[in-house]
Amino acid sequence: MRFRVILLVVATSSLVLVSFLVPLALVLRSFAAAQVVSTANLQAQNLAPLVTTLDTSNLRLAVDQVNAENTSTPVTIFMPGGREIGPRAPSSKAVLLARNGRSFTTVSSRGAEVLVAVEGLPAGTAVIRTFVPNQALRHGVARAWLLLGGLGLGLLALSVVVADQLARSLVRPIVALARASDYLATGDLSARATVAGPPEVRRAGAGLNRLAVRIGDLLAHERETVADLSHRLRTPLTALRIDAESLRDPGEMAQLRADVDAVERTVNEIIREARRPTGEGSGVLCDASLVINERAAFWRPLAEDQERPMTVEVAGGPLLVRASREDLAACADILLENVFSHTPEGLAFAVRLSRRAGGGAWLVVADDGPGFPHADPTQRGLSGGGSTGLGLDIARRIAEASGGTLTVGRSPSGGGSVTLGLGPPARTPDGGRRHRRARERLQRRRGGASPGPPAQQGTWDDDETTPWSLLGSSHIDQ
Repeated sequence: MRFRVILLVVATSSLVLVSFLVPLALVLRSFAAAQVVSTANLQAQNLAPLVTTLDTSNLRLAVDQVNAENTSTPVTIFMPGGREIGPRAPSSKAVLLARNGRSFTTVSSRGAEVLVAVEGLPAGTAVIRTFVPNQALRHGVARAWLLLGGLGLGLLALSVVVADQLARSLVRPIVALARASDYLATGDLSARATVAGPPEVRRAGAGLNRLAVRIGDLLAHERETVADLSHRLRTPLTALRIDAESLRDPGEMAQLRADVDAVERTVNEIIREARRPTGEGSGVLCDASLVINERAAFWRPLAEDQERPMTVEVAGGPLLVRASREDLAACADILLENVFSHTPEGLAFAVRLSRRAGGGAWLVVADDGPGFPHADPTQRGLSGGGSTGLGLDIARRIAEASGGTLTVGRSPSGGGSVTLGLGPPARTPDGGRRHRRARERLQRRRGGASPGPPAQQGTWDDDETTPWSLLGSSHIDQ
């Protein structure tokens, strides 16, 4: 916009200067020629009385003196009888016409002739001819035009400077408005536009600020609503806990109480997540190998009950990723529950966790089932198996929040395959020390706690950085 304003002012100023300077230059040229011709005419008229009073020798001396003083405009006197006094000049038709007693000025391609007729001589009429060449007619015109051109360029440069300042005053609040909108687009709801500039820009800035406040209010209301709805689950959970404590079998009671505790922890995490302001939590991380081993151990008994061959290959840890332990566990449960829910019993499946180039990890869950019936099973709410159609979309959002991706394809056996890319931990000024401390804590956790039955480990290189080769396919979303 700034360049366009300057270009518009330059174009307008150029038109004004051209329309003013070109006529002025032509007037200056005409004025210079008219002044020279007027001087020559005055010079010839001053000689007219001398023609009638002086004899030939004295008149010749007077003409020579005039020509010596004005070399650019030579004077010649055509006397009656054909005699010439002064520099030799052709006797043109204009001279013959002036012998009839007429005084005038004629212009030719070579210059201008000033002819003054002198009557009263005994032998007839004499003609005083003053010749003004083109060089004399244009004397000083080039310099005047150069001065006019310099003046025009100076005025044009001044208009550019003024236009630039004007454009800056217009563009600066618009740039600030665009910067505030960019911050809002990245999720920084505290960003506000500076209300300055022309009335239209001020109105747009004030509208953007009101919009940001409204978005913040709506998000806060939505978060509080989600927290309230999640809090209502505590009542049925309390009822389930009471029912679990009334069971006679200690084993079933312990198992049911553990399940209720897990659901309650999930509800508490939902409430905390819902009430957490936007932009927090970017520094969370967890050991992906530890989480995947735990979830694989959790699902292994169900796989054995359904006679499903289960292969688990997990890279040696710690393998830090930019996701919370709960989010990664939720992703793994979603992918594994899809396998159990939407493939026939007895079909094999595999879970593989590898290192990702540049940090992070690849999580691949592949099965020997029929594959995905939809072209895009990650589309929110789309499901062909009677489920909510939210599972893969939740996993995709968690992966993208960590700086990764989610890809759906086919397994080597022709079944469905889901590849979850998890980004590395976010870098901070003291990120190296924080990551070392996190690794130490995770290693202590590995040594002091048992995640359950060990998952089946594959013979697999820890330095592998790419997931299994995947082709396009689809899967039913949980």
